Amino acid sequence: MRKHYLDNLRIFVIFLLFPVHTFMIWNDYGTRFYVWVEESRILSSLMIVVNAWFMPLLFTIAGMTAGYSMKKRGAKGFVIERIEKLLVPFVFGTAFLVPVQTLYARKFFFGYEGGYFDNLKYFFTHLTDFSGYDGAFTPGQLWFILFLFIISLIAMIIIHFLPYERVENKISKLKLPAIIAMFVIVWVMYYVGNIGGYSIGKGLALYLLGYYVLRNDDVMDKLEKNTGLLAAIFVVADVILVVAYFKTRYYGDFFVNFVAWTGTLFMLAFGKRFLNKDSGFTGYFNAASFPIYVLHQSILVAIAYYTVRAVDNIYIQIAIIMLGSFALTVLCYEVVKRIPILRNMLGIKKIKSKTEETAQ
Repeated sequence: MRKHYLDNLRIFVIFLLFPVHTFMIWNDYGTRFYVWVEESRILSSLMIVVNAWFMPLLFTIAGMTAGYSMKKRGAKGFVIERIEKLLVPFVFGTAFLVPVQTLYARKFFFGYEGGYFDNLKYFFTHLTDFSGYDGAFTPGQLWFILFLFIISLIAMIIIHFLPYERVENKISKLKLPAIIAMFVIVWVMYYVGNIGGYSIGKGLALYLLGYYVLRNDDVMDKLEKNTGLLAAIFVVADVILVVAYFKTRYYGDFFVNFVAWTGTLFMLAFGKRFLNKDSGFTGYFNAASFPIYVLHQSILVAIAYYTVRAVDNIYIQIAIIMLGSFALTVLCYEVVKRIPILRNMLGIKKIKSKTEETAQ
């Protein structure tokens, strides 16, 4: 039976990308963005509310759903599906979409007046810190898709030698304190394969914890029964993290990973209790979530470039960038999914005709 709360949580995280990446235009994290206006401690602190846990939740959900995908497709089919859904969109997006972001970065910060194709040459011949804020090469927001592809393959090997069935009974007996304490695994693995704060080790830990621990129905029942307690732990920890950042810019690895794990547990428990429902909304955005992820930031940066130059009021700027990028991204998705070659490049499943749907 499909667990619709995982679909709804994934959609929720994708939606969060729009305010988070809009607020990045005013971040005070000691780095710029493709379009960056000024530092705002308030907007930066609002991002801290979700920064610690919203991407970890995606890695965890990916691990939780991997077992179903492997069982349905087999090992070979799973790898092919990962290539089509993750690797191909990563390559396509890095080659053609992310350079749009660096084009506007060069325009905004350096007064660049060249076109897309001239910038494309610069993009592939200059390498600095991988941020792309100076116009040089970067995977942009697609780091997550690349990491998830690599992690999926590594996890396959681990799962081959340690099948879920071998540990299922032991996992079922885990108590809530032990589950919460697993944040230590996430914290330790954060330092493995860490590239500028983006950690393959942490993503792998979350993916495997999702696969082995959180896909277990007994474990999820325990989390659901303790939704209130998990909410209290997470909210207190998250508030402490936000206040600490607002007052002192503290964002330490140990506490951040505690918030990441407790936030993930709470969101899963909350989702299982209140969001385990299917709807047309869920069906539409579940199919659209990864294409939206690939498309959204290039569109957002382009809108931001023109908006901050034409509008003075920060609240109007935020509204235009956030809502405008969401609407235009969904519109682009609707166009792209009807063009076979682009649909394949973004890993979008073929649109079924009414005849095919009836036959099923």
